[in-house]
Amino acid sequence: MGTGERNQEAHVSEGSGATPPRTLAEALRTRDDASLAALLRARPDLLSPVPSDLSQLATRAATRASVVRALEHLDRFTLQTAEALAVAPDPAPYEALRSLMTGDDGDPAIDAALPGAVATLREQALLWGGNDRLRLVRTARELLAPSPGHPSPTGLGPTVAEATAGMSPGRWQEILAAAGLPTTHDPVSAGAALTSLFTDRARMSALLDTAPPEALMVLERLVWGPPYGEVTADPTRPVRWLRDRGLLLPTSLRTVVLPREAALHLRAGRAHRTPEPVPPAVTPAAEYSPQVVDRTAAGQAYMALSTIEELLKDWNEGGPAVMRSGGLSVRDLKRTATALDLPEPTAAFWVELAYAAGLLAPDGEPSERYAATPAYDDWLDLAPQDRWARLAAAWLNATRTAGLIGGQDVKGRALSALGPDLDRSAAPEVRRRVLDLLAGLPEGAAPTPENVLARLRWERPLRAAAASAPDGGGDLRSRIALWTLNEAELLGVTGRGALSAHGRALLGTGRAGAGRAAADRAETGRAGGAARPSDAEAAASAVRAAVLLAPLIPEPLDHVLLQADLTAVAPGPLQRPLADTLGVLADVESKGGATVYRFTPASVRRALDAGHAASDLHTFLAAHSRTPVPQPLSYLIDDVARKHGHLRVGAASAYVRCDDDAMLGEILADKRSQPLGLRRLAPTVLAAQTDPATLLEGLRSMGFAPAAESAAGDVLITRTDAYRTPPRTAPAPVPEGPPTPDDTLLGAALRAIRAGDMASTAVRKDTPAERSEGHAKSPGELPRTTAAETLATVQAAALTGSAVWIGYVNAEGAASQRVIAPVRVEGGFVTAYDHTADEVRTYPLHRITGVAELADSP
Repeated sequence: MGTGERNQEAHVSEGSGATPPRTLAEALRTRDDASLAALLRARPDLLSPVPSDLSQLATRAATRASVVRALEHLDRFTLQTAEALAVAPDPAPYEALRSLMTGDDGDPAIDAALPGAVATLREQALLWGGNDRLRLVRTARELLAPSPGHPSPTGLGPTVAEATAGMSPGRWQEILAAAGLPTTHDPVSAGAALTSLFTDRARMSALLDTAPPEALMVLERLVWGPPYGEVTADPTRPVRWLRDRGLLLPTSLRTVVLPREAALHLRAGRAHRTPEPVPPAVTPAAEYSPQVVDRTAAGQAYMALSTIEELLKDWNEGGPAVMRSGGLSVRDLKRTATALDLPEPTAAFWVELAYAAGLLAPDGEPSERYAATPAYDDWLDLAPQDRWARLAAAWLNATRTAGLIGGQDVKGRALSALGPDLDRSAAPEVRRRVLDLLAGLPEGAAPTPENVLARLRWERPLRAAAASAPDGGGDLRSRIALWTLNEAELLGVTGRGALSAHGRALLGTGRAGAGRAAADRAETGRAGGAARPSDAEAAASAVRAAVLLAPLIPEPLDHVLLQADLTAVAPGPLQRPLADTLGVLADVESKGGATVYRFTPASVRRALDAGHAASDLHTFLAAHSRTPVPQPLSYLIDDVARKHGHLRVGAASAYVRCDDDAMLGEILADKRSQPLGLRRLAPTVLAAQTDPATLLEGLRSMGFAPAAESAAGDVLITRTDAYRTPPRTAPAPVPEGPPTPDDTLLGAALRAIRAGDMASTAVRKDTPAERSEGHAKSPGELPRTTAAETLATVQAAALTGSAVWIGYVNAEGAASQRVIAPVRVEGGFVTAYDHTADEVRTYPLHRITGVAELADSP
């Protein structure tokens, strides 16, 4: 049974007792705890803070901000139902609403869906009253009803009564006479007569049969909205014919409007041109074998891990500087994209994902730069499937939206990678919903993006219409959905557009029952949005996803294929120690199914700088190559090693020392050494005015191979993975409004609201002073009794176990009324069970303004 059907059974006739509810608060009092809990779960903003009673809950539920938020979470058909109620009489019977939705011809699909839509509006406190008197909350009616400044989505205009307010009696006589109605000098009677004509199908059809064809064409242009039109001082004959009979009513000197009753006749009674009781189906556009999808997604998942590792390896010595306004500069993003061999938008996505997962962050130094965090080292120690699960979980819940990078904020400033203003609180909900829709399809089935977008727009039409991106890019939810489809493919959650097995597990669904779970979430979404899983549930889902992914990731290799052209081919993923050492010894030339490394003098010198001896490199290559070590590669290593360390650089500002004074003379004579500020201190020592790092780079650019040395004269080993930021936490997602309350909070809130409502609605007897004075109690007035009367009354209540009404003023001077059941009275204090707070409390007697007995129940 669907949610709508259950709600229909629970609320067919809200307040259908002897006395129908007169207000929303009274309607809420007729609900049971399960119904109130459903309201608070669907509209969690009503719980912040917890209302003191049901009257305050009803007041808060009718505020503009809360109503707008609730309307934004309605699906298209439920919203169309609310829009129809906004143009219906207030109150409206269910049959009148049904007539507005189905029209004269009827529609079985609308008949089937309408009770569920009414139940949803009633459950969310946007509608109250029984089916004989449906009342839309006034704020919702004001938001959805048509007005000149705010046209209704129905395209309907004002009623005859609203459009003719203030019309002169003479003009009324002209309209009534032209329409063939009895004349009257009473504007109210005249308006009622014209309304009766427009709502009488037979009489209205007869009137239109006499209209000129051109007049009917004018009505056709206005009937589905907008209902307003401009006229000249001397209108044409068709417009005059319509205006004379009240089919066009003036709203200003140059503007006329088609009254609502006439438009409904022309529409055959239907409020909307295209009601949509059934959501657009998400259908497969392509189907693949589930095994093909899983293998494709697993390949992308492994590429995702490699890309993140390559990114942070590139930033190991300290990444790009943080801009003054925050974030990564356009130049640094372009340089990173070039290093990763990716388009800039894709590189920005990986940078943002690493940041969201807590793997990189600013270092916090005065000259702030981005670098890997200590958490990155812990992440590297995990198994590949666990590393992927952590990335995927971070992506699924992140509010930072990489697709916005390159756009502009509301002030026209560029949005940069890792910068502020990239959080969009709707992103996690949209991502989950898109993947839920994919999970509802058969395994291996992929829909078109347009199909997914159509469904999302049906589920949240107001969000799609109003959630324009701050950078002016239009419908933000649709853009996030498109980015989700692309990012899921990059990350390996999907393969060839279809959700993978480990992607289903990440969502909390497996192969069995995935469609059913997705359908349940879709049904929940109609009622206000699927609840986000708890942290424990999300962690369990990530573990299941990792388990499913593990067999699909290829085992890392312990060998490469060395070739005579100074390259090495890795036919698959390499074991970490091998990959790390080879990444220092050679440069990556190309990536793909196989990775090609190239050995160069600079890469070999980099390995020697890292502390590897030439003999170590020869042994390493021989041990990890399935082919013999080529002679050119052995010569390259020996040649670079022979020169390496022949020159020594230290700090004077810097100095160069060498046993070969002729080589130092060659350096001094070279014009390229002039910027280094070199001068000879001794036959074997040159002093420089630059720092050691600059001196090293300068000599290397001249073709020499110097080595850095410490103050003790030892060769310094350069390690590229030494720099890390201080411990950093991953950025917290920005929530979209208050979180959905859990069952514990809901239970406590309901008890507090019920107790407060009992106290606020309980009827008390008059105190002796009030009886003697004979004055009526005003609402909220505190009871007044003397100290002796107060003590005697609470003592008697403690002996009989009855409840009493007290007025109480706390230490801050705030007055309140409470219903208590005294348990003990001693030492100037009364200990009692407070029905208002639903707990036992102790009150000083001197702070009690008075006590009154509760009136007998009727």
